[in-house]
Formats: sequence, C-alpha cells, structure tokens
Amino acid sequence: MTPLQELIVRFQELVAQVPEFFQPFIVMLAGAIPFVEGELGAIVGIVGGLNPVVAAVAAAAGNFLSVALVMAFTGRARTAVVDRTRVKATVGGPATSDVHAVDGFAEPAPAQPMSKGRQRVITWLNRFGVPGASILGPFAIPTQFTAAVLVASGSPRRWVLLWQAVAIVLWTTVTTVTTWLALTHVVGV
Repeated sequence: MTPLQELIVRFQELVAQVPEFFQPFIVMLAGAIPFVEGELGAIVGIVGGLNPVVAAVAAAAGNFLSVALVMAFTGRARTAVVDRTRVKATVGGPATSDVHAVDGFAEPAPAQPMSKGRQRVITWLNRFGVPGASILGPFAIPTQFTAAVLVASGSPRRWVLLWQAVAIVLWTTVTTVTTWLALTHVVGV
C-alpha cells in the first residue's frame, strides 16, 4: 500500500467514526466556508468515503446557502447606502462635494485600493456580464466574495443568485468527477 493510499484509508476510518447521518452535514458546513467552498468540500467528502453524488450535493448546498446569506446582507447594505445617498442628495444638495454624475448622485472615492481579485471580477463583469463573472469568479476570489461584489456593483440579486448557482454546480461537478476518477483509476482506493 502506498503512503497516499494509507493516508486515505486512515482518513476514511476517522470519518467512519462519525454517524453516517451527520457526514453530509459536515461536508455541507465545509462547503459554506469561503476558500473551501463546494469544490474542496466535495473532495473532502469523497476522500472521506461518502458517495460522490452525496458529497457533491451537500458541498454545493452549503456553498449556495452561504452565498445566498452573503447576498442578502450585501443587498440590504447596498439598498440602505443608495437610499441614504439619494435622500442626502435630494434634501441637502449633492451627497458629496465631488459630484461626477449629472443627476447629482456621486460615487464616493474608494477609501482603499481594490484588491487584485476584486479588480478581476469587476473587469469580468464589464466584459462578460454577470454570467461570465460568476463562472470565472472562483479563479480570482471565493464565490461568496464574488456574489458580494456583483450585488454591491448594482447587478440584480436574482440574476446573480441564478448564475452563482450555475457556477457552484459547474465547478463542484467538475471537481467531484475529477476527484472520483483520480481516486478510482489513479490511486486505486
């Protein structure tokens, strides 16, 4: 037995100590963590001995639920800021002294420079729209952050949620199939 096979078998023995009913919920919680997401959550579930379909569905569900939660908070925060800016602009004149817009609504100067990941997502949003930014977003930043950036930039929430779901299912499926094939045909576990 190779060291990799031994490591996988020991990990599966460890996972077997957890009741089978709770194993998908642990994978779902792993999928909800940024940077782990559905992709790595499904890999952990498969390596742990779960059925690949169960692991993928649980990890994708956890990822999607966390994205939906982040989008709800981001959407409400954006709505509050936009409404407050409009009220200030209507009541007391321009909301800021640096007005670039014709209608009196200004974008405030960023307090700090954008990260490279956020810059990539904004570029992809401008170039490919919400579908392209959602599908390519995991290459730059986690899906939770991608969804927050898209909603904060003014994209419709339902459209972002739909395309985030498509991206989560797509990338979780790709990693699940790849991991299953690698474990079955390369590692032999």
